[in-house]
Amino acid sequence: MGKHHPPLFTKTLDIFSGFLLFCFLSAVSGKVFSEKIVLLQFKQSLSDPSGLLSSWRIDGSDYCSWSGVSCDSNSRVSSIRIAGSGCNGGNHCHSSSCSEYSLVTFNGFGIGRNCSGRSGKLGGNLSPVIGKLTELRTLSLPFNEIANEIPSEIWGLRNLEVLDLEGNFISGNLPHEFKGLRKLCILNLGFNRISGEIPISLSKCRGLRILNLAGNEVNGTIPEFVGTFSKLKGFYLSFNRLVGLVPYEWGTKCQNLQHIDLSGNFIKGKIPPSLGNCSRLQTLLLFSNLLDGAIPRELGRLSRLEVLDVSRNTLGGPIPVELGHCVRLSVLVLSSLFDPLGGEAAFGLPRSARNDYNSFQGSIPVEITMLPKLQIVWAPNANLEGKFPSNWGRCHSLEMVNLAQNSFTGEFSGVFGACKNLHFLNLSSNRLTGELNGKLPIPGMAVFDVNENLMSGSIPNINDSICSHIPSLESDLFRCYNPSIAYLLFFTYKACFEKPLPFSGSRFLMVHNFGVNNLTVSPSGLHGGSESQNISASQSESDSGSGKQGINSIEVASIVSASAIAAVLLALVILFFYIRKRVPNSRVQVLEPSISSTGEIIVFHDMGVVLTFENVVRATGNFNASNCIGSGGFGATYKAEICPGSIVAVKRLTMERCQGIPQFHAEITALGRIRHPNLITLIGYHVSEAEMFLIYNYLPGGNLEKFIKERAKRAVSWKIIHKIALDIASALAYLHDECNPRVLHRDVKPSNILLDDDFKAYLSDFGLSRLLGISETHATTGVAGTYGYVAPEYALTCRVTEKADVYSYGVLLLELISDKRALDPSFATHHDGFNIVSWACMLLQEGQAKEVFTAGLWDVGPHDNMVDVLHLAVSCTADSFSTRPTMKRVVQRLKQLQPPSS
Repeated sequence: MGKHHPPLFTKTLDIFSGFLLFCFLSAVSGKVFSEKIVLLQFKQSLSDPSGLLSSWRIDGSDYCSWSGVSCDSNSRVSSIRIAGSGCNGGNHCHSSSCSEYSLVTFNGFGIGRNCSGRSGKLGGNLSPVIGKLTELRTLSLPFNEIANEIPSEIWGLRNLEVLDLEGNFISGNLPHEFKGLRKLCILNLGFNRISGEIPISLSKCRGLRILNLAGNEVNGTIPEFVGTFSKLKGFYLSFNRLVGLVPYEWGTKCQNLQHIDLSGNFIKGKIPPSLGNCSRLQTLLLFSNLLDGAIPRELGRLSRLEVLDVSRNTLGGPIPVELGHCVRLSVLVLSSLFDPLGGEAAFGLPRSARNDYNSFQGSIPVEITMLPKLQIVWAPNANLEGKFPSNWGRCHSLEMVNLAQNSFTGEFSGVFGACKNLHFLNLSSNRLTGELNGKLPIPGMAVFDVNENLMSGSIPNINDSICSHIPSLESDLFRCYNPSIAYLLFFTYKACFEKPLPFSGSRFLMVHNFGVNNLTVSPSGLHGGSESQNISASQSESDSGSGKQGINSIEVASIVSASAIAAVLLALVILFFYIRKRVPNSRVQVLEPSISSTGEIIVFHDMGVVLTFENVVRATGNFNASNCIGSGGFGATYKAEICPGSIVAVKRLTMERCQGIPQFHAEITALGRIRHPNLITLIGYHVSEAEMFLIYNYLPGGNLEKFIKERAKRAVSWKIIHKIALDIASALAYLHDECNPRVLHRDVKPSNILLDDDFKAYLSDFGLSRLLGISETHATTGVAGTYGYVAPEYALTCRVTEKADVYSYGVLLLELISDKRALDPSFATHHDGFNIVSWACMLLQEGQAKEVFTAGLWDVGPHDNMVDVLHLAVSCTADSFSTRPTMKRVVQRLKQLQPPSS
């Protein structure tokens, strides 16, 4: 048995032996430099606990036969290829964990790999000695754990064609000068820790075919020169910190471009129509950015386009009918409520802070639904409306449709009955009618959700067959360079489980939701024909092998639960009306407008005391300035205690604003009928030739303007800020969507928001712009509104839509979370026209979101939650009104962003 040497001794011996051999060869051959010695020195800079480089030895073996090494005909090293264990045949499987894979789904399409399948990873650093391999054409070390910067000597390899270091821990910046990489075809540094801007010197690498910098910390703007790379096939910059615009120069020399992925950045502006010139484009991924405007109709020229994802931006306008010419389109994602990174950082990737604020106009063109290869249509909560598309072509390829939370109307019956591969269908929260025809859900369908519609008929028999449509992780489908499969996996598991991919062998949940319709139970599925208006059924695949027919235990539980709930609700309703009949209502009652018998006060709500012109005016001290609690463009507001304990607020209107008493009566009567928990209550009014005033309920907390000024003196939690923001948004959403006719406020600002002692917010002065005429000047503008809060299109054209209120709300929300005013004096150091919107956008682009918030708020608040609200505020103030979210969508977002309970 030989003597055992410690590892340190052995390693030292190897180094010393290599050094002696190097000296010997150098002495013998003068300037001849042994590439074998270079490889051994390169090995010494790496850690290799798994023995991936065990064949690299100093003995007499031929280095051209070493593992991962290839040589040319002159025995010069031409290639080094050693993939770590993170590469298992897919393109982006960064580690062996399937749960981690689910977080990184969409990057690097088209860069297929042929991995050895061996386990183990290299660590350590890249040695500068590699620059001595002057004939090296390929350096490929993906999915290892190599750290630190890339030596400058590698950038000087004049024959290098492939540099592939994806999925390591490489840091530092790209070089300012690419010394010799004129032959470079593939630069793949995706999923590392590279920072800094993309240097202009990269423009010298005009032969690039693949450029992958996804999943790093690259900042700055997208370089225009990339558009001049005529051989470029794949361009991947997703999940970085890029700002600015997508260059319009793209599309001039893009005849070979197949894949573009710019998702997960801070890119703003329009989608360039010139991308329609990229005739070979297969995937266009732009999700999770700040893009606005409409989808260019020029994209319809992309006949080879397979995947288009524009979700999680602020796009608007109609969906172009020209997309129906993209005959190979299989995945169309217009909106998505899922964060592609699951809301958490993975492999050093920045968390995606964006939500989806796309708000399109109209419906989905039938030309798109008839595309022959369509597999996925995903557009929940995208503001789509109109008649539901009824023609889905042959639909033999259709697998997933999510059009939930829109405003589709029309018949649903028979639309998807022939779509045999459809395993996910979510049409909940629309206005669909018609009868379910028994052909849905398709046997084995994973998700079938028609909750909150207007459908009738019988609930179909729920089939117990195995959910066979969900792709298996053990199949050949588990290849992340296939974009359609990547999306099928991502949406299936996110939608069904809201968690990462389950491992092979897991049981899959099947969800069939028919709730909140007008449906009865199908006799074939439920014996006895029991009825219920709210029935939901769900089942697990765990029972799928039993071969049972008819009703199962879960269905029985669902029916019994629904029936019990219905019975309880009915009892509560009966009890409510019984109590209401027996017990006088001490709260405010809604009355028909009537003239007080003792004075000319028209009363809408009985507050328990008699209101006359005399006692109201007397309670204000004859409108004495000491009782004034606020003033604005419509007039001053006074506190008035009619009798002990009965206090109202009286808004004295400026007489010249009135357009005529008869019209005033009609308009104010309509406002008096409006009721919402976050709208100030209009109790009554007086109008005559000499005097006009409105009577509101009094709120002791003052207005929001005062709250913002004084909050530095007291601790205000993020929970209170969020509550105020949600209250205001709820009031505006009610005015815009539920009032008939709808009401546009036109002057949303902090002084028009009132608070009670519990910080509940109430919107005031709603409807007064129309009531008193928008042709009159108000405050300091030529429209109804106040400088700093007026939407740009309203200021320019005087044409107002509900999106003008959305803009004003966005400004107000920025004031609420910051210590700045809409036109803060500190903005004077910037250019003319700089305001709180410009300021917030500037800080976001610079990655300084923290600086927007008041110091005390940021120190204690949930940062991710706060930044999400900031992005919401910025989206409300988008220059293009069509891309701003509706107030209804703002309310939905704020509810999703509820702060954690303390």
